[in-house]
Order: sequence, then structure tokens, then C-alpha cells
Amino acid sequence: MTDLHTIRVTVNGTTYERTVEARMLLSDFIRHELGLTGTHVGCEHGVCGACTVLFDGQPVRSCLMFAVQADGHEIMTVEGLAPDPDHLHPLQEAFWEAHGLQCGFCTPGFLMTLKPFLEENPNPTEEEIRLAISGNLCRCTGYQHIIEAVKLAAEKMRK
Repeated sequence: MTDLHTIRVTVNGTTYERTVEARMLLSDFIRHELGLTGTHVGCEHGVCGACTVLFDGQPVRSCLMFAVQADGHEIMTVEGLAPDPDHLHPLQEAFWEAHGLQCGFCTPGFLMTLKPFLEENPNPTEEEIRLAISGNLCRCTGYQHIIEAVKLAAEKMRK
């Protein structure tokens, strides 16, 4: 017998109501129920950071939460980061301009981790940036371009 729950969650400004199994992960809900595939699932243990989304404005690992825990809450995924379809968020622009991504698999998690970080710390040092991204793994870039992208994004966001 499957334990079903009806949840109501706001994702990227749109409210959804769905009936889900109690055991459905938030990452699976976002990807499979809502079709927002920018949230990636890497390790499924909360280690890699690829599934990071904003939960009531704070970064969380969506692979470590159940969808039922999101009932009544607000989620932002990478799809909700840009202000509109014709313009990128300054973080997205900076990652593109500073070559902060290669394959792009980890990028949504980095972006969602960094959005609140830069809002709280608009002029971070390299050490602070390294600490902020220490929970996100990238296998392609070697991180230096990511750090440069964060510096550039901080500059763009201050303007």
C-alpha cells in the first residue's frame, strides 16, 4: 500500500498542487513531476551539490529532502534564476563570460548556492568564495574559473 500525500508548493513563483508518495524525493518531484530538469541529481547522498535548490531562500540539497517536506514552502530552481527568458541573472552571465563551466552538470548547484551567498556577501574574498563553494563538486573546471566567475558576478551584482 502506497502512502500518498497532497502537497502545495510554490516553485519559481508558480504554485503547484500534486499528490505524491511519502518517499518521493524533492529532486525527483522537481524533475519528474514539474519537468524542471535543471536541478541535477549526482551522488544522491547530498555530497556533490548538483541538486541544490533554494528552499525559502536558503540552499538545500533536494536529494536529501522529501517532496512532502516542501508542502507550503517556496522553492527556486535554476530555471527561476533569470529575470526573464531574454536576460540572464548576473551569476549566469559571469559563469558564461569567465568560463566557469564546462560540461555544465554541476553549474545549477553552484548557481543556487552562490545566489544567497552573494546577496549576503556582495564583496567576497577568494577565501570566502572557496568556503562558499566547498560543498559543490566539479569534475571539469579545476575551480579557478568558477572563482573568477563568482568575483565577476559579485562585481555585476554590486552595480
